[in-house]
Amino acid sequence: MDAISSSKPVTVVAIGLGQMGRSHSLAYHKSHSYRIVGLVNRSAVTLSDGLEAYPLLTSFEEALSLKPDLISINTHVDTHASYAIKALEAGCHVFVEKPLAANIEDSKQVIATARRLNKKLIIGYILRHHPSWQHFIHHARTHLGGPPYVFRMNLNQQSSGSAWSIHKKLMQTTSPVVDCGVHYIDAMLQITDSRPTQVRGMGVRLSDEIPTSQVNYGHLQVLFEDGSVGWYEAGWGPMISETAYFIKDVIGPKGSVSIIGEEGSSSADIDGHTKTARIKTHSVEKGDEVLRMDSEPGHYELCALEQGFVLQAIRGDGDLEGHWRDAVRAQMVVLAAERSMREGRAVDL
Repeated sequence: MDAISSSKPVTVVAIGLGQMGRSHSLAYHKSHSYRIVGLVNRSAVTLSDGLEAYPLLTSFEEALSLKPDLISINTHVDTHASYAIKALEAGCHVFVEKPLAANIEDSKQVIATARRLNKKLIIGYILRHHPSWQHFIHHARTHLGGPPYVFRMNLNQQSSGSAWSIHKKLMQTTSPVVDCGVHYIDAMLQITDSRPTQVRGMGVRLSDEIPTSQVNYGHLQVLFEDGSVGWYEAGWGPMISETAYFIKDVIGPKGSVSIIGEEGSSSADIDGHTKTARIKTHSVEKGDEVLRMDSEPGHYELCALEQGFVLQAIRGDGDLEGHWRDAVRAQMVVLAAERSMREGRAVDL
């Protein structure tokens, strides 16, 4: 594997400077192990916090001409596959925000390219690097007596102003169920270790400001081979309710475990999407316990943890086959949900 010596920083160009792109760029900027050689955004953008010091480019081709060790792709999903393949073929390692591509065929093509060229490809499943989520998943696996499990998860966002503008742009190419759903399907898959067998999806278009083919509210149900069942819900827009917007429950034969969000937070708070505040465990035999998750990472710190994993992958020789398999598996579920919505039927996997 093409590893990079720990004696020199990894050179990186970040493509896309929206919410995630800026957070990842700050992680590179503040780390002595990375050196930013350029930032790319197709439209004019105002940068701060030290990012204004770097060359601001407007094209992907300019980024490749700098020959960085790593290309960080944080653009809309319709560009992920083409950018990733071009970067890999140019000799770069790649970090790409989830989902890996707009469809399974393109995702598999990106992975095949990374495998063929012996390059590192890391997909942005950021919750895998969150200490509280790691605890949540471990407790579910070891204390609930499953399988079977029941998974109840959602992330609804009452967005307005600039946040609604961001969501409308995202919905030109992807739906809320796909964009955020891969994170939570991935968590379900880590807990159950079982193959998803069937997906049912429903969705509603609640705004005339989005494409007629798109929905801004949707939910899915997924059935697993071991008898587990899961539910995930996501909605974006100014009409979305703030009530029960943050549900993260796993139930098993011996009890349940739940993430409880910060009191007083709103669905529009991006830090609140990952902060757990408390984890409540319920045991059939021992009753309830609430654990406070103090000093947990905010959104930027979580991106820094994720880029630490990217660094380890680039400098080491670890096997990423499982990482790639899981990314595709979660994507298959959410895309099947979209297909179910279109066709009005359950989709077998």
